[in-house]
Amino acid sequence: MILLICIATFLSTLMGGLLALRFQSKLYLILGFSAGAVIGVAFFDLLPTAIELASKTYGVREITSMAGFGFVVYLLLDRLAVHFNQHKTNSNTSSGSLRGKIAALCLTLHSFLDGVAIGLAFHLSLAIGSLVAVAVLVHDFADGINTTNVILKENGSRRNALKWLITNAIAPLLGALSTLYYKLPAENLGLLLALISGFFLYIGASDFLPESRARHPKLITLFMTILGILTLYMAIRIAEV
Repeated sequence: MILLICIATFLSTLMGGLLALRFQSKLYLILGFSAGAVIGVAFFDLLPTAIELASKTYGVREITSMAGFGFVVYLLLDRLAVHFNQHKTNSNTSSGSLRGKIAALCLTLHSFLDGVAIGLAFHLSLAIGSLVAVAVLVHDFADGINTTNVILKENGSRRNALKWLITNAIAPLLGALSTLYYKLPAENLGLLLALISGFFLYIGASDFLPESRARHPKLITLFMTILGILTLYMAIRIAEV
C-alpha cells in the first residue's frame, strides 16, 4: 500500500514539474501560481499539522515561533548565498543558481517529510495512513511545479531543473521507507514541520511574489497567486473529508 501511494506521489510531482517545463515561456504565470501554492501549503497544511502534532507537548506560541525562526534561517541562507557568489571568482555557478538549489533542497526536504508522515501514519492505522496519503497526493502536483520553478526562475538550466524534479519526486518514497527503521515522536515531527513552514513563507512571499510581479506586473499575475492559494486550500480541505 505504501509503495503504491509513493508511486502515485512520484507521478503527481513529476507531472507538475513537466508542466512547468513545458510552459516555461509563461513562467511569470506559473511563478504567480507557485507563490500562492507555497504560501497555501505553509498556512493551510504545514502549520496546522505542526500545531496538531506538537501541541500536546509544546504551546502554540512555541510552535509558531519555530515557524518564525524558520523564516529567519531561510532569510540568512538566502543572503549568504548571494554574498558567497558575489565574491566567488573563477566559477560558473551564478548567485541565482545557488539560491535556486537552496530553495529546491528545502522543497525536497518537505517532500521527504511527506513520505515520513505517510509511513508514520500507517504505523497508527490503515485509515489514518490513507487520509495522510491523500493529503500528500493532492498537493504534490504543486510541489513539482514549485521545484521546477525555483531552478528556472534563478536562471538554472532545464536539465538541472529536471534533476531536482526527479529528486523531489523520489523523496516521498525514501521518506516512507525510512520509517520502517524508526518512529519519530509526533511532537518532534510537528516542530520540524513548523520550521519548514517558515521556509515556505519566505520562498513564497519574499521570492516568488516579487519575481512574478517584476516579470509581468499585471492583474493576471495577482489572479494566479490567489488561484494558487485557493487551489491548495480546496485540495487540503477535500483531502480532510
